[in-house]
Amino acid sequence: MTGHQVRWSAEQVLALAPDAASRRAGSRLAAPGPWSGTGTGRDAVWGLCAGSGARPYRTAVDLTGPASTCSCPSRKFPCKHALALLLRWAEGPGPVPPGEAPDWAAGWLAKRREKAVGGGSGPADPGAARHRAERRARRVATGARELEHRLTDLLEGGLADADQAGYAPWDEMAARMVDAQAPGLAARVRELAGVPASGPGWPGRMLAECALLHLLCRAALGLDGLPGPLAATVRARLGLTTEAASLLADREAVVEDDWLVLGRWDGEEGRLAVRRFWLLGRGSGRLALLLSFGAAGRTPELVLPVGRVVTAGLAFHPAGVPLRAVPGKRRGEPAPGGVPAGTGVAAALAAYGTRLADDPWLEAWPVVLAGVVPVPGSDDASWRLADHDGEAALPLTPTGRPGLWRLVAVSGGGPVTVFGECGPTGFTPHTVWSEGEAVPL
Repeated sequence: MTGHQVRWSAEQVLALAPDAASRRAGSRLAAPGPWSGTGTGRDAVWGLCAGSGARPYRTAVDLTGPASTCSCPSRKFPCKHALALLLRWAEGPGPVPPGEAPDWAAGWLAKRREKAVGGGSGPADPGAARHRAERRARRVATGARELEHRLTDLLEGGLADADQAGYAPWDEMAARMVDAQAPGLAARVRELAGVPASGPGWPGRMLAECALLHLLCRAALGLDGLPGPLAATVRARLGLTTEAASLLADREAVVEDDWLVLGRWDGEEGRLAVRRFWLLGRGSGRLALLLSFGAAGRTPELVLPVGRVVTAGLAFHPAGVPLRAVPGKRRGEPAPGGVPAGTGVAAALAAYGTRLADDPWLEAWPVVLAGVVPVPGSDDASWRLADHDGEAALPLTPTGRPGLWRLVAVSGGGPVTVFGECGPTGFTPHTVWSEGEAVPL
């Protein structure tokens, strides 16, 4: 059975790394010296890596996730040992030959398989769930009223002095929104605090953000009277999301498909590390956003190889524009994905505008652009992505990262396919395709 295993490229392995330091460390550890007992079976790789201690680290990777385990103390997922093991496996059957998994690896794999088919712990008490939802709704409404008063005070006092107050008042208000169980309001308050430091023209941006926040507060206070799709969108923007287990329990709502992993982005939200993956259903044509969080210095655990296809069921959170989803059981190994079909600049802008009409708080919409050429500017703020025929162009958001030059290098002055997010400030690129392979930016 192992003869049918499709080994990944080194680039696809390194794309799983949580950060640049892990990529460098994993590459150094991929030498033959520290490794022993390596092997691969269907959907799994394992090995022992010598470290500073007397016992080697036990490392195993489930390729269907992919997911990994290692006896090292690292808080990163995957750790440098898992990356190094995958890099050796990518070289071919010489460094990592087919074989039978040792007991420690087989036991971990068996627990993962058992968990995947085991399901949840049973239905919750509907009466208790309804009581909790009503209590939370009251707390959210109280928080929304308090925030409305704060916004009124801000506007009556004038925006000109908003940059003198600093972050402390907004941090305090964000904390009160967390206490009100409205994390969506808390996140927008934190973003509002940073607007005065965003450069020239900040009062206009502050006013626009205040207007959107005011609209969300009013929607929260009139939630019961909103149409179904809009009410679902408001709940999502307030942070009133449905638990993953409940979403996946509705079998008819789970979308089974082959999902192409379009891109990945790692960042921070408050004190949490957050990882985003965007997927495109091969059969359904649906776009999906998967989120994974890590707290207390831990990197998020969800790992998907950009540019490859995973077969799984996804359950979407209710919203007027459903995008965020939770993954169900995955089947088989990730397979080569190829280059996705894309659209031009005008169609991308139209798609974003259509979604914005349904969700006025939408900050960006995932889009695949095809046949576009990167046009460098004198600084990050003046870069463009232009249609090859010159009909239209999109400004690139000023990211200040080396990925912009990588985009130019892959393009070589010719048209390419690029995945990213289209929003009010322009297009943020995440992935470009070169000779059929995805290159994260």
